Amino acid sequence: MSNDDQYGGGGSHGEVGGTGQTRTRLPDSPSDSYGTPRRTPRASRGLVTVVGVVVLLIAAIAFANQSQDPPPNEASNKPPTDNATAPTGTTPVTTKTAGIPKGFAHDEQGAQSAATNYAVALGSDGMLKKDVRHVLMDAIYTPEAAAQRKGKQDTAYSPAFLATLGLDANGSAPQGSTFVTRAVPIGTRVEGYTPTTAKVAVWYTGLLGMSGAKSTNPVRTTWKTWTFELSWVGDDWKVASDTQQDGPAPVPGDVPASSSDDISKAVQEFGGFTYAR
Repeated sequence: MSNDDQYGGGGSHGEVGGTGQTRTRLPDSPSDSYGTPRRTPRASRGLVTVVGVVVLLIAAIAFANQSQDPPPNEASNKPPTDNATAPTGTTPVTTKTAGIPKGFAHDEQGAQSAATNYAVALGSDGMLKKDVRHVLMDAIYTPEAAAQRKGKQDTAYSPAFLATLGLDANGSAPQGSTFVTRAVPIGTRVEGYTPTTAKVAVWYTGLLGMSGAKSTNPVRTTWKTWTFELSWVGDDWKVASDTQQDGPAPVPGDVPASSSDDISKAVQEFGGFTYAR
């Protein structure tokens, strides 16, 4: 600040307030040797206001985030929430008969696992061949149910019916083609349970059709619910009776259909699962 500002005077050698005192002008600042030194510019009040608002806003956001975030240790110490589709931890079966798992647990979980694996086996291409079909039925059904159903199944899988699927009388596909039939379980529902009986519904999607260059029956998907009446026979669950109904079916997706070669390759390369709760 210059001395003119400090004393509020006029010329270089004038008197101050009529007192007869002589005012001496001090040399100008070395920074400006050509004239009166410039005053330091003052920040605009509007700019100061804006900066103040921004600072307050940033502080408010930081405070809000700090108050909402839990302490690091608090989140990690919370136990995971239950999940309806989470595995239960029951040990899966380890033995098989005719390629079908057996020795299921004698409880609701075991009944669900048995019904699911039986749906997979009964939905496989083994049911198209008489000798394999009989082995599967003996392993899945109770002795009484198997004896009653073998004849009916043989009639149902007649050469005429197999021909409608593009298969020969033995249930084999033409050379260069692959017949696809699979049941892929989505979930199960226990509709009734006692230590000796169980009723389990299996919701599944199926693959069915002929994959090949000359196929007129391309592989398509189906959605069904397969309900099994199970009985505890000996040391395992067996099917006493079963029924099927369509759905529930979701809206078809927009994934383009693959070529028949891709489907045939996938069926050969991707195996199935042993299902257990």
